[in-house]
Amino acid sequence: MKTLIFNGSPRLRGDSASIIAAITAKLDGDYKIVNTCNCKIAPCIDCRYCWEHEGCAFIDGMQNIYNYIQECDNILIASPVYFSELTGQMLSVGSRLQTYFCARYFRNEIPIEKTKKGAVVLMSGGDASNQRAYDTACGLLHCMNCEEIHPLIEFNNTNSIRATERPNFDNAVDEIVNFFNTQE
Repeated sequence: MKTLIFNGSPRLRGDSASIIAAITAKLDGDYKIVNTCNCKIAPCIDCRYCWEHEGCAFIDGMQNIYNYIQECDNILIASPVYFSELTGQMLSVGSRLQTYFCARYFRNEIPIEKTKKGAVVLMSGGDASNQRAYDTACGLLHCMNCEEIHPLIEFNNTNSIRATERPNFDNAVDEIVNFFNTQE
């Protein structure tokens, strides 16, 4: 089993990194973590290369991610929420999934044959709704052929209480691990 993990946080020891570490400690199989804030991936510029060609005109770190998307079984998006949305860095990397959208809707191709499971963990400093960020993350997961998506796991008010200090932290980790480790 292979799992692709997107970390949308710029903080290397923040709540997103903490939950990713707890999940990977229990996860079966191999995994690849993409730290969106320090990876060398340019955002989509709508050059329209992918309207007629497979892949992307940019040759950068995204090619390895495209390859891993093709073969993985699970995809996790873990991100802080800024202004009710995923981080800008996560959105920049996510914009490069445009090639899959264009394959499906412009070139009438199936860009990813293998279906996957997806999950989203969001952390926010306040107590506002994370629904918009979750909807965006689900859109990215659907683009990567995640047919089954776990219900949102969220930790609010992380400016006051870290996610790891919550009574439900271990349960949240176990939920995602069990969801991913149970393959049909």
